[in-house]
Amino acid sequence: MSDKNKVKRASFPRNYWIVIIMEFFERGSYYGVVSVLSVYLTNKVSEGGLGFGFEQAGVISSITKPLLYLLPILSGAIADRYGYRKLLMGAFVVMSLGYYLTGITTGYESVFASLLLMNIGAGFFKPLISGTIARTTTEENSGLGFGVYYWSINLGAFIFPLVLVPFLKGISYSYIFYVAAILTGSLLFLGIFLYKEPEKPQSEQSLGKVLLGALSVLKDVRFVVMILIYSMFWILYFQMYDSVLWYVNDYVDADPLNTAVNRFLRLFTANPDWKFGVEHITVINAGTIICLQFLISAIVKNFKPLPTMITGIAFGSIGMAILAISNNIWVLMTGVIVFTLGEMTAHPKFLSYVGLIAPDDKKALYLGYSFLYGVIGSAVGGVLGAYLYVHFVNNLGQPAVFWLLFSGIGVLTIIGLLIYNRFITKTTSLKITLQ
Repeated sequence: MSDKNKVKRASFPRNYWIVIIMEFFERGSYYGVVSVLSVYLTNKVSEGGLGFGFEQAGVISSITKPLLYLLPILSGAIADRYGYRKLLMGAFVVMSLGYYLTGITTGYESVFASLLLMNIGAGFFKPLISGTIARTTTEENSGLGFGVYYWSINLGAFIFPLVLVPFLKGISYSYIFYVAAILTGSLLFLGIFLYKEPEKPQSEQSLGKVLLGALSVLKDVRFVVMILIYSMFWILYFQMYDSVLWYVNDYVDADPLNTAVNRFLRLFTANPDWKFGVEHITVINAGTIICLQFLISAIVKNFKPLPTMITGIAFGSIGMAILAISNNIWVLMTGVIVFTLGEMTAHPKFLSYVGLIAPDDKKALYLGYSFLYGVIGSAVGGVLGAYLYVHFVNNLGQPAVFWLLFSGIGVLTIIGLLIYNRFITKTTSLKITLQ
């Protein structure tokens, strides 16, 4: 292959880079906010928080976060009918307004409504970027194109909580929301002046057809059972943005890490005062993915989906159990990293498995509805995590029991997949073949 053809295959149109920039700043703003949101909601007013109860914060989480996974099912169809550009503009306005209102309101109902706006905007935004990338890449450069897209998500989730959030939090939590509103709102200018409407697909689905498609998907026993089982693992995942943050804020001893980092920083500057904060949980998660995702993917690429998923969920369960050992910062970091290794191992293979069991003419439909794992996992995880945290950690002073309970949910997920592999895949194989 000539160098000219290589360059042609690796190059992307301007629209591709515009949406990559959008994705970086939107995801950076979003993860910057959620890296401290649960603590902001529950911290005392004297500490800069809103003073809500943990259970109240859990209800907010269980109602708002599922929108991130439910709305993309509809927004893709809406965009195909009425245009990506219009929906992008609306998503930026709604998100920016949600961030701003969250920063200026203090009442439970008003904050709840503001966060609903934020997540509605984010839920509509999610498929528009991936849809644009799909329409601006070719078969030759699609793998690279989506690889850069995946990196832009994690790079935003890494940089914003690491650099911006600690600085803004030092002024006021509200400034985190203000900056997120400004950055997200400024993306309107990219949409107005630079973003071009991608070519529409040949066949456009109405919302009615999308909803009818759900009925055909949900008749597939193998698919539905897999979603229900896999959702249990995501109950664990969503603790990383709620109960883990509360635990770090109230119980984790970060002094050993602070001392080590500041000793290193003294090589470059005098009297450094770096401190580990709750926002750095997101940094650890995103940083691990940035460093190791390609390696993990290369290791497991030839392994079968179900055994690989079980292995990944086992790592996730071990990571959660590690948190039960001690409140030392090194133990916490080890647990989060091991959990993230599990996430990186299990999730790509889950998507691969959905693609394998889907009928040839319904693969996109199945992959769209596979997001239901996030709807169920976040809806259950927010409330369950909050109520168990209050009971075992705050009231009984037994954080080890709390983490082991969630590790046990991971073990139940593994048992569920083993049973699924033993019975469901065999009893439904004829049905799937005939669809």
